[in-house]
Amino acid sequence: MFELAEKLGAKGINVVGMCCTGLEVLMRHGIPIAGNFLQQEMAIVTGAVEAMVVDVQCIMPATVDVARCFHTKIIDTSPLATFPGAIHIKFDERRADEIAREIVRTAVENFPNRSKQRVEIPKEKMAGYVGFSVEAILKHFGGSLKPLEEAIVEGKIKGVAGLVGCNNPKIKQDHNHIKIANELMKRDVLLIGTGCWATAAMKYGIFLPEYVDTENVGPGLREFAKEWGIPPALNMGSCVDCTRMLVLADLIARDLNVPISALPVVGSAPEAMTEKAVSIGTYFVASGITTHLGIVPPVLGGPKVVKILTQDLYDIVGAAFIVEPDPYKAAKLMYDHIMKKRKELGI
Repeated sequence: MFELAEKLGAKGINVVGMCCTGLEVLMRHGIPIAGNFLQQEMAIVTGAVEAMVVDVQCIMPATVDVARCFHTKIIDTSPLATFPGAIHIKFDERRADEIAREIVRTAVENFPNRSKQRVEIPKEKMAGYVGFSVEAILKHFGGSLKPLEEAIVEGKIKGVAGLVGCNNPKIKQDHNHIKIANELMKRDVLLIGTGCWATAAMKYGIFLPEYVDTENVGPGLREFAKEWGIPPALNMGSCVDCTRMLVLADLIARDLNVPISALPVVGSAPEAMTEKAVSIGTYFVASGITTHLGIVPPVLGGPKVVKILTQDLYDIVGAAFIVEPDPYKAAKLMYDHIMKKRKELGI
């Protein structure tokens, strides 16, 4: 493939990620990520993309139309999500290498169609520490979560917030993600995150250890992060990797001998958009983690439904939804919930 690329005038082959698939290959293989949901069309507009490979989730309906304005080919890979005008190369894990070569060859052979005059790649770059699976976190803390649990009990860290999910075109991109993150870190709340929130955090340098020295991180969290050589927020992968957060919460609950609903832990989807965000949020609440939504879900037509989701669920599963579009008010509500749980635990 490299020989073919050079033969056709390219210097090499560049693979980058986008959205959740991008976070997955970043997490597992260190493949650089180009952006989150609302930037997928912007990647095409750089004029430097020979092929965009998509699967099932979070694909903009107009992506193929945007690509038609450039030389970019859209390749869909799942029979569950095909797009008119795209090239269909069905993925089969039994023929993974063969199919990957076909996709790469399709991209490489499209390189001569690139218009150099139309190529404009933004210069901005940002680095970040990623790859914090449950196993990696355990390894980093010496094989157990005891250092984290002790910091929570002592009050150095007030609690843990899991920030997840989409960009939503209804609000300014990444605005809620970053404001809520900073407001919680100022209050000594350790962040774990996935999905488009994680990409937003990376853009702003939050996944760098030196971010702890900014005014957006409280003294307790700063001390803990420096002691263990970690950033104040941990990237746990793509939005469909939220199970990792729940596994982490379960391990802490087992160590402290309390149910998950008793922990000073809270979830948040500041810019929720997709159906899967609804299902992930629901399963977090059902597991005992009170979860904030920054976008009001379409349930206001049923007052009883609203009451169940925001109040009655506390009596059923020990958790419920917090709905608050304002990121500053939302961060305070989440922090208040964490402090309430600390008081109930007597820590």
